[in-house]
Amino acid sequence: MTSVPGTADDPTNRTLPELFLRNAREYPDLPALSWREPGTTDWTTLTWSQAHDTVAALTEGYAALGVRPGDHVLLMMGNRPEHWLSDMALVHAGAVPTTVYSTAAPEQISYICRHSRARLAVVENADAAAHWEKLLDDPRTPLETLVVVDGPDPGRGHTPYTGLADTVPAGAFERRHDLTPDRLVTVVYTSGTTGDPKGAAITHRQVLAQATSLDAAVDLPDHPSHVCYLPLAHIAERLLTLYLPLFRASHVWMCADPAALAGVLPEVRPPHFVGVPRVWEKLATAVRASLAALPEEIATVIDSAREVATEYNGYLERGEEVPAELRERYQGVRESVLTPLLARLGLDRVILPSSASAPMPVDVLRFWSSLGINVMDVWGLTESVGVATLNNPAPGRHRLGSVGRPIDGVQMRVAEDGEVFLRGPSMFRGYLQADGSVVAAVDEDGWFPTGDVGRVDDDGFLWITDRKKEIIVTSGGKNVSPALVENTLKEHPLVSQALAHGDNRPFLVALLVLDPEMTPLWARERGIDVGGADLSTHPEVLAEVERAVAAANARLSRPEQVKRHRVLSGEWGPDTGELTPSLKLRRRVVVNRYTKDLEALYQD
Repeated sequence: MTSVPGTADDPTNRTLPELFLRNAREYPDLPALSWREPGTTDWTTLTWSQAHDTVAALTEGYAALGVRPGDHVLLMMGNRPEHWLSDMALVHAGAVPTTVYSTAAPEQISYICRHSRARLAVVENADAAAHWEKLLDDPRTPLETLVVVDGPDPGRGHTPYTGLADTVPAGAFERRHDLTPDRLVTVVYTSGTTGDPKGAAITHRQVLAQATSLDAAVDLPDHPSHVCYLPLAHIAERLLTLYLPLFRASHVWMCADPAALAGVLPEVRPPHFVGVPRVWEKLATAVRASLAALPEEIATVIDSAREVATEYNGYLERGEEVPAELRERYQGVRESVLTPLLARLGLDRVILPSSASAPMPVDVLRFWSSLGINVMDVWGLTESVGVATLNNPAPGRHRLGSVGRPIDGVQMRVAEDGEVFLRGPSMFRGYLQADGSVVAAVDEDGWFPTGDVGRVDDDGFLWITDRKKEIIVTSGGKNVSPALVENTLKEHPLVSQALAHGDNRPFLVALLVLDPEMTPLWARERGIDVGGADLSTHPEVLAEVERAVAAANARLSRPEQVKRHRVLSGEWGPDTGELTPSLKLRRRVVVNRYTKDLEALYQD
């Protein structure tokens, strides 16, 4: 599916509906979309031809509700077929779909509804519709129509999703292919770690420039499978399971509940799997717990295989020739030990395992590498339409701990203060304004300030150290990267989450959250009764965390060292507000919530 840039076959000169139609004509019988109906274990699948027919009908159905080219439409659903199909249909209708996080607070929903000027919204069920119903009567918002997928109640102003795709006039689908590559394909609202979210406006051309560069960067098999489990409000999931599948004629498997991911992966066994660091950390914790429960003779065999894999992958990372004897040993343990283990996880066919959204703790990277999985850190933003830099699994083309090198077409420079700037054809158009205009966010030379701070090594690999706005400046004038400190603290298996704090303070302190899976296992191995106990206050647990902090401090410079800490029970998450829906730490929320605890750490 390669093409020559600048020619008529260049995908950046096309639109998503054109690629969708191509797939329906050239690959009509290949699977396009699979999902499980609630309460069942069997998969339902649409081929590209069937998906074509369904999207065609939905396109007309939404048009009949008054959706016109250029309209903004909001979607608030989980990872289900109606979401995927509706997004595609709205694009075919010339509209601009935006997915709203299912965990969004009512005030965020109201803001996005007003800001986008959306007249129609599609939501999952009657319960989710509760806040949206109020907006129908709010004179500050233009919302007119509320489509509800499950259990609509016409008495509450709901329009049923069922029936939208009942009729499709002959040729209607083709008649709607009058879009141009520079029309908006979506607006993605940032999750808002601080302040109101911004709406990043993205065109067909920018999406396909990104797809072209990613396709060239990694050699995946034809028509690969992708598991859709992250929120479709996130640019990474939109890219992987909405846009790239059109480019690659892929097969998308919908995982409605992220908690069910561990059961879906072994069924799909995808060649490309992306997880934010928290996902890889949780998977690693589960694997470590399983390995710890194995009989000693089996654990010894696995440990030996992991040592071979670690040595082998070290050569690949350095770009050095792997000794023939080591290569032979690795192939042996890979086949006999590691592949069967990875098959149970559904990761035995992964060619490109990658992580994005935040820095990955190096110890987690090393753990997966010891199992034969080299997790490739990638870096990008909503504004870069996904990936800006990536590590490639090829020898010498990755550095564990870095975020890789720029993809084709992306230019990068680092300013004197360390801020990373980007430009290129896959960068977003600009930020949507409340009046419907789009304002560019680049300087006169086309450079976009990312707000991330980093450095580039002699081989061109980018190392992100922190967010510019999150750098801690102590009262002594020392600049400290909180992410570096937090990742170092989290290298101990008992520490699941961490917040480093110390802006305008004489030293750093930290809030530490215990890992809910590893901590009970650690306690049982030491004969500690965990039945109903709050392990965050147990003396032996606290002593072990104290040792973990001391070990971390030994690896940090004096200004980065944590002088005092507090151990907390109960994980932080999107539902409780400490994390964004994409699992990034909301520092301001955590600091505000634990102000008294943080202040107490500075008391004599």
